[in-house]
Amino acid sequence: MAAEPSSFIDPRSGFCPSTSIFHSKRKPVPLPTSPHLDVTTFISSRSHSGTVALIDASSGRRLSFSDLWRSVASLSSSLSSSLSIRKGDVVLLLSPNSIYFPIVSLAVLSLGAVLTTTNPLNTPQEIAKQIADSRPVIAFTIRPLLPKLISPSLPIVLLEDDWSSDDDSRIVFTIRDLISSGPDRFHRPEPVNQDDPATLLYSSGTTGASKGVVSTHRNLISMVQIILNRFKLEGDGAPETFICTVPMFHVYGLAAFATGLLGSGSTIVILSKFELGEMMRAIRVYSATYLPIVPPILMAMLNTEKALPVGSLRRVLSGGAPLSREMIEGFREKYPTVEILQGYGLTESTGIGASTDSAEESRRYGTAGLLSPNTEARIVEPETGKSLPVNRTGELWLRGPYIMRAGYFKNPKETRSTLDSEGWLRTGDLCYIDDDGYLFVVDRLKELIKYKGYQVPPAELEALLLTHPEITDAAVIPFPDKEAGQYPMAYIVRKAGSGLSEAAVMEFVGKQVAPYKKIRRVAFVTEIPKNPSGKILRKDLIKLATSKL
Repeated sequence: MAAEPSSFIDPRSGFCPSTSIFHSKRKPVPLPTSPHLDVTTFISSRSHSGTVALIDASSGRRLSFSDLWRSVASLSSSLSSSLSIRKGDVVLLLSPNSIYFPIVSLAVLSLGAVLTTTNPLNTPQEIAKQIADSRPVIAFTIRPLLPKLISPSLPIVLLEDDWSSDDDSRIVFTIRDLISSGPDRFHRPEPVNQDDPATLLYSSGTTGASKGVVSTHRNLISMVQIILNRFKLEGDGAPETFICTVPMFHVYGLAAFATGLLGSGSTIVILSKFELGEMMRAIRVYSATYLPIVPPILMAMLNTEKALPVGSLRRVLSGGAPLSREMIEGFREKYPTVEILQGYGLTESTGIGASTDSAEESRRYGTAGLLSPNTEARIVEPETGKSLPVNRTGELWLRGPYIMRAGYFKNPKETRSTLDSEGWLRTGDLCYIDDDGYLFVVDRLKELIKYKGYQVPPAELEALLLTHPEITDAAVIPFPDKEAGQYPMAYIVRKAGSGLSEAAVMEFVGKQVAPYKKIRRVAFVTEIPKNPSGKILRKDLIKLATSKL
């Protein structure tokens, strides 16, 4: 038998045996080659047939595409002329979802300034820490969030239409002031290149301290192109209507709603926060076709007594955390006319990595999907650094045009441990890729429980617990033990009226797993703490569990 050529790539799995690299099976997406391009120009110059860009769900206020781009140009001009914002300056945006969020984001990016966002639910101390790290020259926020900005010298632009002499003395303008005073044609004072920094987003910090992730205009441009390709939104086809209830400050919301989907002519219906009834009303009133969500929202739709009226909704797009087989099957049974798709990505990969793009792909339960276009992957054994073939579990490494290039902000040590000289991102996720090229996420590498030398993936036990008819949610954490090192402890949310006991939970799991994977401690809670994208905040549960030791 003749030896395989060195360039052989298995068409079924995408795996190249000679390089141990997995290649995306999806058709490559063309990307602009000119170095002199910013993401705002890239998005605004795309042709489409859309007319309404943004709708505020609560008030019904609409913004056309022509008004959107006039507002972006006017705000950019005013930021440059009235506030002297320049290329490389960091601008903080602290706000719930609103029509102003994409306008501010796109205007800041068009200047070559760097956008940093933060969660409105963060404490003043958490926000102060981010301000001290990123050193913004100005902040955009709303009146109720002003007390969370405790920095006395940070100038503020109020994301509201008016202000008074009684307002905070740090306020220098309102958003309306800046948009109305700037010309609607913007002349950029300095050229912006694709490799210039664009965003400074802080990773979720589910297992440790959050880190500032620097993404370039090239990263964002490739992200936009891949998103539009995924949903077949390029060209002059009929525009879609997306409901935006995921937070825009997160990479998921920023990538999809504050930038990406506006390049397709699609309409974005914006909810300031998630509320199930309001979300369903918006779907009905605005004839939404797409609903990007995180797993807790899907769970809320699933837990209603009767199926909710979904109107013209065709697709639900879940990201942020994996969906269990039970959740997918339950949703399909309850909402048979709606396709459910999944995606995998990190802040460090601008929200891109893998996805299921059809109902057929999503039927492969447990998968995060096929690798995104223009993507390479390796599965690496953590202990040895050896690259592994199909169906072998190891750390997922990703390489592609959307991977952060500059690394973590002011953190060279973490950058070196996460990003290598060849552009490979060590994701920290334990994964495998099967014979057909589908990616499966097993768990976070740092979250593995070490029981007497055995490695126990919490996600495996959580998926098992969620199959119990009296459990609505669950989280598994490592609990310290002198003899074993650590053992699995479960936090359980029982269904209403359930009398499920600690012993019953341990027995249920013990019958189905190897002895070293058994749950050895159980606590019942009313809610599992999660971040906005639906990832379990294990560090909070670990702190709670060990607080009395």
